[in-house]
Amino acid sequence: MNRLAKTAALVGTLSLAACVQTPAEKAQADIATMQREATVDKLVERGKIFAAMGDGTRAEEYLTAALDAGAKPKEVLPVLLSVCVQNGKYRSAILHAEQHLRTHPDDAQTRFVLGTLHAALGEAKEARVELQRALEARPGEANAHYALAVLARDTENDVVSADRQFREYLRLAPNGEHAEEARASLLKEVP
Repeated sequence: MNRLAKTAALVGTLSLAACVQTPAEKAQADIATMQREATVDKLVERGKIFAAMGDGTRAEEYLTAALDAGAKPKEVLPVLLSVCVQNGKYRSAILHAEQHLRTHPDDAQTRFVLGTLHAALGEAKEARVELQRALEARPGEANAHYALAVLARDTENDVVSADRQFREYLRLAPNGEHAEEARASLLKEVP
C-alpha cells in the first residue's frame, strides 16, 4: 500500500471513529437531548398527543412529568385524570388527585372527581368524605349533590339522605343532566 493510500485509510478510520460515540458520550448526548426537550410545554404537548393517540401509559408519564416540572395543574390535571379513567387506571387517578390535593386542598373540582372515583371502586366512606369536602368548598355544586344522592341511595341504602340530596340537586339544576332521575328518585308522601 502506498503512502497516499495509507493516509487516506487512516483519515477514513479517524473520521469513522469520530462518528462512533463511546457509551458515556452517547449517554451524555441522550441526557442533553432529553433536557432540551423536557420543557414544560413540550411535556404537556407530548402528553396530550399520546392521549389523543390512545397511548394512555405514555400520556400519563408525560403529563406527570409536566406537573413535576411545574406545569399548571388546572390545565394538566384534568387531562391526566381523564387519561387514567379512560384506561381503567382508577387507582392511578386517585393517587394523582390525592397528590395534587396535598398542595391544593381547596380544589373542589378535583375533590369531586376523587369522590366519584372512590364511589366507582365501591369505597363509599372515602367517596362521601371527598364529596362532602367538595361541597364545603363549593356548596352550589349540583353534581356533587347528585353524586351524594346516588351514593346514599345505591350504596348506603339511606333513602332519606338521598332524597335530601336529590332535592338540593333539583333546586340548583332543575333542568340538569340528571333532573329526570332525581325527580323519579324523590320520596313521595304516603296518605
